[in-house]
Amino acid sequence: MKTKITALISSFILLAVLANAQGGFQRRTVAERVQFVEQKFDSAFKLDKSKLAETDSIFANYFRAQDKLREEMMSSGGQDFQAMREKMQPLMEDRDKKLQGILTADQYKTWKESLEPSIRPHRPNNGGSR
Repeated sequence: MKTKITALISSFILLAVLANAQGGFQRRTVAERVQFVEQKFDSAFKLDKSKLAETDSIFANYFRAQDKLREEMMSSGGQDFQAMREKMQPLMEDRDKKLQGILTADQYKTWKESLEPSIRPHRPNNGGSR
């Protein structure tokens, strides 16, 4: 009887672990990422609604272009992350140029030093070097 209960509990734990592992990492939608950035901008800068709407538009366009580029790279079997980074550089420069038109110099500096690093996805270091 004790063995059956132990086996049953072990089975439930195994199923729970497997179900959790199946969820895996899911990329957030463009809208979710824009909302996340909006919260960061709103708490850091308290922008008025028109400027906040402009930043939302800038980031929505940036995230869509980023997703499209990532999709193109993956569909062509690309695993060259350096090439992907090089292709994303103009997207980031365009985004930052537009942000400079909205933010003050101090706000832009805060964006680059504090906020931008905090919105990058954090990936686990799988035992290797980055």
